[in-house]
Amino acid sequence: MEPTQGVPLGEVVTGRSSSGHDEIQAIPRLPMEFRTLSLHVETRPSVQGNQHDKSRKAASRGNTTELNMLDWHKITVEEVLQRLNVSSKTGLETSQAQRRLQSAGKNVMSPPPKNWMRKILGWLLGGFGSLLLAASILCFIAWKPFGNPDPQASNLALGVVLLIILVLQAVFNAWQDFSASKVISSIKNLLPTDVLVVRDGAQTKLDAGQLVIGDIVLISLGEKVPADLRMIEVNDLRFDRRILTGESEPVSGRVEKTDDNFLETKNIALQGTHCVNGSGVGVVIQTGDNTVFGRIAKLSSHEPTRLTTLQREILHFVFIIGGVATTVAILIVILWATWLRVSHPSYINVSNLLIDIVSVMIAFMPDGLPLAVTLSLAKVAHILSKHKVLCKSLTIVETLGSVNVLCSDKTGTLTQNRMHVENATVFDDVMHNEKLQSIAEGVQGESETTSVTQLMGVAMLCNAATVVPSSASSTEKQQLDLVGDATDVAALSFAYRMGASRALRGQWIDIFKQSFNSKTKFMMRLCELSPTASLETSPIASWDDFSRHDYMMTVKGAPEVLLPRCSHVLDPKHGRPVPLTTEAIQRLTAIQEAWAKEGQRVILLARRVVRKHMIPNGLNPSTDEFAEEADALNVDVTVIGLLGLMDPLKPTVKHTVSVCRRAGIRFFVVTGKRHLRDHPTTATSIARSAGIITARSVHSVSDLEQNEDKTLIEAGVDDLPKQSIVITGAQLDTLDQAQIEQLCQYEEIVFARASPEQKLRIVHEFKARDCIVAVTGDGVNDAPSLKAADCGIAMGQGSDVAKEAADMILLDDFSAIVIALEYGRLVFDNLKKTILYLIPAGSFSELVPILLNVLLGLPQMLSNIQMILICVVTDVIPALSMCLEPPEVGLLERKPRNVKTERLADWRLLLHAYAFLGVLESLCAMSMSLWYLQRNGIPFSSLILGFGNWPGLDDELLFRAQSVSFFTLVLMQWGNLFSTRGRKLSIFQHTPASNWYVVLAAATSLSLGIFFSYVPWFQNIFQTRGVPVEFFFIPLTFALGLLFLDESRKYCVRRYPSSWIAKLAW
Repeated sequence: MEPTQGVPLGEVVTGRSSSGHDEIQAIPRLPMEFRTLSLHVETRPSVQGNQHDKSRKAASRGNTTELNMLDWHKITVEEVLQRLNVSSKTGLETSQAQRRLQSAGKNVMSPPPKNWMRKILGWLLGGFGSLLLAASILCFIAWKPFGNPDPQASNLALGVVLLIILVLQAVFNAWQDFSASKVISSIKNLLPTDVLVVRDGAQTKLDAGQLVIGDIVLISLGEKVPADLRMIEVNDLRFDRRILTGESEPVSGRVEKTDDNFLETKNIALQGTHCVNGSGVGVVIQTGDNTVFGRIAKLSSHEPTRLTTLQREILHFVFIIGGVATTVAILIVILWATWLRVSHPSYINVSNLLIDIVSVMIAFMPDGLPLAVTLSLAKVAHILSKHKVLCKSLTIVETLGSVNVLCSDKTGTLTQNRMHVENATVFDDVMHNEKLQSIAEGVQGESETTSVTQLMGVAMLCNAATVVPSSASSTEKQQLDLVGDATDVAALSFAYRMGASRALRGQWIDIFKQSFNSKTKFMMRLCELSPTASLETSPIASWDDFSRHDYMMTVKGAPEVLLPRCSHVLDPKHGRPVPLTTEAIQRLTAIQEAWAKEGQRVILLARRVVRKHMIPNGLNPSTDEFAEEADALNVDVTVIGLLGLMDPLKPTVKHTVSVCRRAGIRFFVVTGKRHLRDHPTTATSIARSAGIITARSVHSVSDLEQNEDKTLIEAGVDDLPKQSIVITGAQLDTLDQAQIEQLCQYEEIVFARASPEQKLRIVHEFKARDCIVAVTGDGVNDAPSLKAADCGIAMGQGSDVAKEAADMILLDDFSAIVIALEYGRLVFDNLKKTILYLIPAGSFSELVPILLNVLLGLPQMLSNIQMILICVVTDVIPALSMCLEPPEVGLLERKPRNVKTERLADWRLLLHAYAFLGVLESLCAMSMSLWYLQRNGIPFSSLILGFGNWPGLDDELLFRAQSVSFFTLVLMQWGNLFSTRGRKLSIFQHTPASNWYVVLAAATSLSLGIFFSYVPWFQNIFQTRGVPVEFFFIPLTFALGLLFLDESRKYCVRRYPSSWIAKLAW
């Protein structure tokens, strides 16, 4: 196929057609969520049955056909660059890029089309909407035709009110949906999306949305590919494509085509995939909706979402309430059909029966709960956003509140990830920071300068960090803007600090690069000298006998890995390499251990001159064969020296660790193989500095006994004293099950140099023991454990891979996890309080009048309209004020809740709500209404077992008696409100001054009750009435009595924590 000619500037180009490929069918694999669209692409037809309509199938065929037509992977790099009219060295000009951006638009995907009919139905019928609609229809049927020939206006009013409530709930749901969309949009805007590109001949950072076709993009470890790229340079590059293809193994990057299929070839980097090893350079060939990611995204119209832990808790509670309501309604129908209709045919007709059923449904529905949940999460969102904590799902915060094991990465999480060289040594000539500064200023002698020159040369050549333009002058080396891995940046900064010239790197040409990874634990570069460079260019030394045909191999990595590959060490006294003897290794190892105990990261720098004849002629450096040859040559290298790098703790880490431990959370350190300084001694030193290790004696793997007695193994964590242990990933793999059981019972653990697989195992081992595990991290190797944890927490400065896998992102500082932890517990606490407030008056006290009316033949002492007023008017605002409760004192000093035994509505809460609060409120309300009738000449004896035959009782007296019961419940809820605010704390400890909204809500609740009972129009429609003034003050004494009883109960709980009262406390 002949290449196309250069295209006019600003024109958007797509791939040329090629035929003969199998059709690719794409089906969605996971739902579209925050910053991710996970899709599964297979080279076989997908069977979707009738779930896809014709338009969807047509779109699928169109997209797969377009994918088959792409030929970017088949043409050479030169043809790609010619087609896009761009140079790989200078990139696009700014004006050229602007024209293309105006023509093609931003590199963003169009939002999916919205199914408004589905949304509207969801708003109307979601939650309790379907029950409200059914209840409203029953009310209209009870009015007519079952109410004929004398239809009651109250039934019609009840139906209309329920419809109004349904519409208001739909409007609220729509507002909630809109608000959630705005939150997600704001989260996307806050997350960094910068990429490194070449424009106008210089490397510059650019927002990914500004990329255009033809941009030269530099990809490095941990980054997400911002657009579809054709690779033009690769350095040990590997991509994780599972987000698109489901492949579990990383795919190596290549420059040349490896497959005719656009999705299978390795010289194409697809948007949305992640770089998990090495680095590379690619040219943008597709952006936005035209990328493979964007094309397949069009096929995802609607995906079901999974329920979170909090949603499941609420649904569990609703099912309980709904099941009881249904049972009671069925029981009433059975009693009516088998007894009342036969024995008292004129008592309850079909119309009244339907209204009774509606009343039961209304009585049991916690109408304020959905509002309370939303308000709680909205408050959490507001608080967390102020502290720069971003959650993909707000309900994940409640999961964090249940965490009892926190596995934290070290670099970038506990430490600042701002490394600097603290010490350096050439052989055993240790140069501390002050001496290094003297050498940089030219104060020291020639021998030290020569040794440091070697260190500088290797540090600069064996380095993947890059210099990007900054506002500072090039002479201001301390102001250089360096981009890359923290270790590389520190080593390069050291070289510049010691006087190295920025031109030095340009005097060497990279032939082969092997990037650092967790398996090899070293970085290697093979370079040749530039034709214009001098034969005295660093790190060439006089003893090298270096010619222009030779190569320089530089290596940087973990000392314990590289020392076996070394044969000589540079001796600063003689200025030449000397044999690396056992004694020399011991001296170097002693320095390494000493620095590690101080919390320093230790890396070894080495080099070797590779003669030209050592590498077969004609071998392509981009092939696997060349990589094998280069690795075989990585022996007999010369140790140049060691660098000790220091990454200080973040200022707030000690306080954060202390708070988490007081909250009953076991705080572990899990360091990865990715970071060389994660030597067990280094990790232990930093853990001790952070307060994670507190014991004087730290155990090791030898303290874990094999085949331990089962009774000891099954002992809980609380049965063991505080103990500390340090264990490496390699040691973890050797443990048997008995040792794992013992390990999981330690309170202070440092896991050093754990691979991604070992980190994943750590998470699974603790989850298997009913622990709720949170994992923090920022690197590529943290991604599997972040995904597997109950709550994955990524750092905002971390890799895209980590942020993609996490549930929560801390944009600013690790200390924000304390706020998230506190409010995670607060959400659960406040929702328990809300449910406890809603049940007594809004559920139980409404059910009692109905049951007494059916079973004992008493008049219904609370009208159906008044039940609705309590549920959706007078109780809702105080319930919402409960959601604004601040954390109680000591909230973070409680043990984390057990998610299996401590439910949102467990038996203790229901017992307190029904048997304590509900019974008291129901007895008081019934007594007050019956006393009112007694005062008006209608004794209780004439009402019980009356079944409609109640002498002297007219509608006006009944309406007033019902209003007496209504106001009694409203005022007694004041006592419930102020007592329920604190689970264990007294009202004098957790005062209303901490949340004045409850006082305002209580007053508003009574005001609304008065409004609906005293306004003449509502009196006529709702059949409400005013009550004598004493029926306001007497219920207030009941409320105070209820508050006093609950205060007494809480006092007993605090004073006698082992008593039966404490065991029954909610």
